[in-house]
Amino acid sequence: MYAIIISVVLLIVLSMLRVNVLLSILIAALSAGLIAGMSVLDTMNMLIGGMGGQAETAISVILLGVFAVMIKYSGITGLLLKKLLKFMKGKRAFILLAIAAVSSLSQNLVPVHIAFIPILIPPLLHLFDRMKIDRRAVATALTFGLKAPYIIIPAGYGLMFHQIIASEMKKYGMTIAVGQLPLALIIPGLGMIVGLLIAIFITYRKEKDMGTQADLENSPASLEISATSEEITFNKQHVITIIAILLSLGIQIYTHSLALGALVGIIAMFLGRVAPFMKGDEIVDDGMKMMGAIAFVLLIAAGYAAILRETGSIDDLVAHTSSIIGGSKFFTAFIILSIGLLITMGIGTSFGTIPILAAVYVPLCIAVGFSPLATASLIGTASALGDAGSPASDSTIGPTIGLNADGRHNHIWDTCVPTFIHFNIPLFIFGLIAAFIL
Repeated sequence: MYAIIISVVLLIVLSMLRVNVLLSILIAALSAGLIAGMSVLDTMNMLIGGMGGQAETAISVILLGVFAVMIKYSGITGLLLKKLLKFMKGKRAFILLAIAAVSSLSQNLVPVHIAFIPILIPPLLHLFDRMKIDRRAVATALTFGLKAPYIIIPAGYGLMFHQIIASEMKKYGMTIAVGQLPLALIIPGLGMIVGLLIAIFITYRKEKDMGTQADLENSPASLEISATSEEITFNKQHVITIIAILLSLGIQIYTHSLALGALVGIIAMFLGRVAPFMKGDEIVDDGMKMMGAIAFVLLIAAGYAAILRETGSIDDLVAHTSSIIGGSKFFTAFIILSIGLLITMGIGTSFGTIPILAAVYVPLCIAVGFSPLATASLIGTASALGDAGSPASDSTIGPTIGLNADGRHNHIWDTCVPTFIHFNIPLFIFGLIAAFIL
């Protein structure tokens, strides 16, 4: 039990002290194994063995990075952004809400998850800086879209999330229809909406100066936009780029494989000569620079999660808390949400937290008298807690990928801390409310 508590706290502290997130997760993982009584060698072997759980995601991230570089190489993003500069001037809140909306579509209507971020966000950095938009607000908007839709909407990743909750609840003695899950999770979802509005209209409402006018004009995004608008008009390469994007999207939706979709898009752009074959090494290297570190973070996080599971640390923690709760509904709800927050902050996945919590806490909810709707709300909210704010979650890694394209955005202080505050706190409060209303 103490292995997960100490290692997650260690992970958070190291991350907030600006220790590289990859090293922070590695140290936390090794500490969890040692506290659980394993040797350093056994812990490292278990870590490496568990990394396979995110192998598909890692290769997807790498290929999406290469695809994003190719799209940027075509010049279409700079051309588009030049047109948007005049239209969006002065509309800071509108831009942030639009980003949240586009991000939301990536989970349900067009389920590409974080794939759109390295394509959309880096070229917009110059616009954010010129309009003095706080990048923490952008990170909050992006994380909202990566998280809120799968909680509320039963489509795409949301349908998967709801199905897992319903099946795990049924496995442990409580039946609920998948169609009832939106009703169970609407109140926690409203908490996220409140958090987003607070971030946009209160916390980050003030302008943030990102440098002198000379700095802004000489930024990579600014230079790209200027060069594109002066030297290139809409042409055949841009048509092929759009076709490649649509083809990649279609493959992703049809096969449910981000990696295959990205690979098809890359091949289409090479065959269409958007980028010459001779530039292949350079483009792949740039894609690796953009996304390689993120892929390794996801792999190490999967190994860390495997250590916590295989050593029984999570099971011990859940079982221990269930034994001291007693019959109090409030205390039961509070503990379920707190443990969910702790586990997800460590392993970085809401979907993987559901089975862990359901095994013990569904029977406990039955014992203290929670309804199926209230139980579903607690399990769903508890598993979603921590996804925002976790250094190892793709809901925070994704926004950092785009916002740090010019090296001016910190993963912990500019993404994880703001998203933790604006989403986990309201989720916790609204989750407690839902448990007693439903």
